Amino acid sequence: MRVLMVAQSPIAGDSRILREAAALTGAGHVVHIVGRDVPEGFTLEGGATVESVSRSAGLRGGSGPAVGHGQSGLKVVVQRFGRWLLLPEHRLRTEKQWRTAAAARLASLDPFEVVHAHDFNTLELAASFASQWSAKLVYDSHELWFDRALPGRPTPLWRIRGRRFELGLARQAAVVFTVSEGIAQRLRDRGLPDVRLIRNTFPRAEVPAVLPSTPAGLLYAGRVGAGRDLPAVVEAARLLAPFPTLLMGSVDPNYRLDLGLVQKVPETSIDEVDRVLQQSGISLVTLTNTCENHRLAMPNKLFHAVRAGVPVVAADLPELRAVITKYHLGTLYEPGNGASLAAAVRALIADYPSYVDGVRAAGDELNWEHDSELLVSAYSTLAKPANAAK
Repeated sequence: MRVLMVAQSPIAGDSRILREAAALTGAGHVVHIVGRDVPEGFTLEGGATVESVSRSAGLRGGSGPAVGHGQSGLKVVVQRFGRWLLLPEHRLRTEKQWRTAAAARLASLDPFEVVHAHDFNTLELAASFASQWSAKLVYDSHELWFDRALPGRPTPLWRIRGRRFELGLARQAAVVFTVSEGIAQRLRDRGLPDVRLIRNTFPRAEVPAVLPSTPAGLLYAGRVGAGRDLPAVVEAARLLAPFPTLLMGSVDPNYRLDLGLVQKVPETSIDEVDRVLQQSGISLVTLTNTCENHRLAMPNKLFHAVRAGVPVVAADLPELRAVITKYHLGTLYEPGNGASLAAAVRALIADYPSYVDGVRAAGDELNWEHDSELLVSAYSTLAKPANAAK
């Protein structure tokens, strides 16, 4: 089948989209992606094609370090208040501008048989073109969209209306995918009949992990921004010193944090992150307990740690707790509590070989080879005529 994927995320850094596209092309489908921020000359594994529609950069703060000592003064306070007040409207306007530009591009394309919407901010556009082309609609919900913790002033009415609008559009989808069983169940409870779990797992490592007999440090590898509970990481690093804590990842605009004893290291490739994880011996999977989306989240970095064979210290949130305790992947800490995080690190070190064994065993199930089969199987049902599927 000819499949169009639509996404507002920067495609080159979205491992879920890249892996799904490669799995579908490997199964014989023709996949084209319309996204944003695609680097010049970027190519996809398996032969899927991709093009970029630009999006505005957003409300930027002043120049200065993204991580380090925060700025102060009346001017800074006024600027931050203005951003807090205006950010919700700006976010919606920016997403709408992208959809308008993307719609013009999609209108010039030949019809596709399946339109695959990645996240809610592409769902209305995807549903519109699926209807025009008499194509199947697929909704891929990477997050519980209207239950996220967002910067800016509260928008309760937007959330209520948004959930209703999402549900109406998602009911048009032939199938809905999402990233955790908790989010899947929540979407089923809201009235979506066919919601399937496709986790953000990684391909199995070709070479078994070689870890130190005892961990040499902590590594947080992921987005550096609000909601990631990084202040607790900074406090834990102080309590654990001289045990090293490393931070690796892209920094959100306007995010300010005094890193204290945490060492910032350059971003690198996924394979190189594996090496740094294995050298450190412990992966941090941190989130704040500030929204339902976090409580039901299953972050990529958890599965990256499994691929690398490295135990985790993770936020004690319902979905994370269920998987980590089931597979004996590591220890848990109270979100927002640096002392609890430090204690969880010490507990993991005290029983380190047992957790390494748990991660190694979990790799037999928590891998992309398993989840990609679920994706391809779901697509095989879309190819069948309606009467043949009965």
